Amino acid sequence: MGMLKLFNLGLMVVAFGTATVLQLHWQGGGEPVIALLSLRVKLINFVIFCLILIAWHWIFSLFGQYRSQRLASRWSTIADSVKAITLASAFLAFVAKLCDIDLITPLFILLFWVCASVLVAGARMLIRSGLELARVHGRNLRYILILGTNRRALEFARGLEAKPELGYRVLGFVDDSWHENGDVESQCRLCCGFTGLSEYLRRNVVDEVANYLPLQSFYECASRIACLCEQQGILMRFDPDLFGLKIARARTEEFDGSPHITAHSSVLDSWATLVKRVLDVVLSLVLMIILAPLLAAIALLVKLTSRGPVLFRQERIGINKRRFFIYKFRTMVPNAEELLSGLESLNEATGPVFKIRGDPRVTPVGRTLRRTSMDELPQLYNVLRGDMSLVGPRPLPLRDFQGFNEDWQRRRFSVRPGITCLWQVTGRSNIDFDHWMRLDLQYLDEWSIWLDMKILAQTIPAVIRGLGAA
Repeated sequence: MGMLKLFNLGLMVVAFGTATVLQLHWQGGGEPVIALLSLRVKLINFVIFCLILIAWHWIFSLFGQYRSQRLASRWSTIADSVKAITLASAFLAFVAKLCDIDLITPLFILLFWVCASVLVAGARMLIRSGLELARVHGRNLRYILILGTNRRALEFARGLEAKPELGYRVLGFVDDSWHENGDVESQCRLCCGFTGLSEYLRRNVVDEVANYLPLQSFYECASRIACLCEQQGILMRFDPDLFGLKIARARTEEFDGSPHITAHSSVLDSWATLVKRVLDVVLSLVLMIILAPLLAAIALLVKLTSRGPVLFRQERIGINKRRFFIYKFRTMVPNAEELLSGLESLNEATGPVFKIRGDPRVTPVGRTLRRTSMDELPQLYNVLRGDMSLVGPRPLPLRDFQGFNEDWQRRRFSVRPGITCLWQVTGRSNIDFDHWMRLDLQYLDEWSIWLDMKILAQTIPAVIRGLGAA
């Protein structure tokens, strides 16, 4: 492990040197290698670079670059490496700005990021390929014993056996009797019962024990086996699907030095959500500056054409049902909220939401603002505040939220609401309530930065066409 840490940092140093040579070459400074070797290194710069190396080491640890990734997919391994390199590059840029290092320019950071990503991710893939080849030929193996003979245990065993490059050899199963019917007994070996496990571990090579026993009925038995593995220094894996959850994914987190297993069904990847938040702040701020003349013109138009305030402020439901006040250009008469009860019988929407075409409360200017969605522009301020995101499920009023009658629909509240969403670009008022909710959950299940960019790009033509605007 120590060699891997030094190897990773060595690759970062090579990437740093390569980026320096490339930048000197493009700047036309003669022979780049000679120019690099002739650079004068001050003691303070050497100290700063050592501190940067320490920070890079910490970043690699944060992204699990020193942990075994035997069971991880190739893409997740590459993604983790690139994430670590990106944060390391950002830290390098921050230090360069803080210490006023002339050598480290935006071009240098880009070159460094490319070189480091190629070197680190490429090296990991080469090492992985070498290990996989060795495992297929019977080297670097791990022998695993599986507790339980239920469906999940058998699926896990078959998954390992289908991928010999992982280097796992399934010794067999531990159970008092088979819990699955069919010809499984002819394919898999029942090594021992629970009472004989202690003796089996003493006499056989066992690297890992995978626990697939049902939590409720086998808790005491599983607890004894866990203590037995702890005493003998044997790694123990647990079935992540402890409660038979269909959507939520399990992962471990550390609190106060102790690991905790969490199950989450919302978007909780801290790295990706951080990028999403940065994009929200930057894009909303840029849009507010660019659209400032338009915002002022709309505000003046609303003020001159109808009584009441320019902005409409209403309490909405946000992330995890936190309440916040949303801001929109006012498109209705000032007492629209009081008039709502008298119009309930005309509601054309399914579910708890309220929508009618030709709503008599809407002002003439408000009708145009709604059709073009320009009444939503003040919500850029909500995005800056952190109440909302540019893309996410639309925030609903308290009245609509109180009408929800299915728990599966409430998962949409596990992320920040957005100005635009799949519903917005698909059909809006032309879509019934259940379809709307399923689109929101589809967004949660398929979420990525790329999906956000795609929805933002589709929002402009949808607004121009007035797609489903009511």
